[in-house]
Amino acid sequence: NKLKIFIVDDDVFLLDMYSLKFNQSGFEVDTALGPLKALEKLHNNYVPDVMILDIVMPDMDGFELLEKMKEENLIPNTIKVVLSNRGQQSDIVRGQALGASGYIVKANSTPSEVVLKITEIINKAKLI
Repeated sequence: NKLKIFIVDDDVFLLDMYSLKFNQSGFEVDTALGPLKALEKLHNNYVPDVMILDIVMPDMDGFELLEKMKEENLIPNTIKVVLSNRGQQSDIVRGQALGASGYIVKANSTPSEVVLKITEIINKAKLI
């Protein structure tokens, strides 16, 4: 039974690259190009095991997306991980306050390292 990973970013190149990496690592991957597409999927009862989201996106940033999901009680049991180039402590604290189990700074991690870090977060949450 493969774990379902849902990646939300506004960069097609990154979505493709991370999709490939997570697929190669045995995950079932779904993506959304931006927060509005992500909400559309979640409103259609899509429930991933893990959601990875960017912060800097058009229409609505990742923090606003987390807030909206919290307000609407969307995927409350899904592990949420922020994957962003913004690595200020205040952003990390805000992400955690909004329910993110992890915060990974893109610039500091290769795609393979991101997969490893996500796997560690999943293991801590005892999904595997």
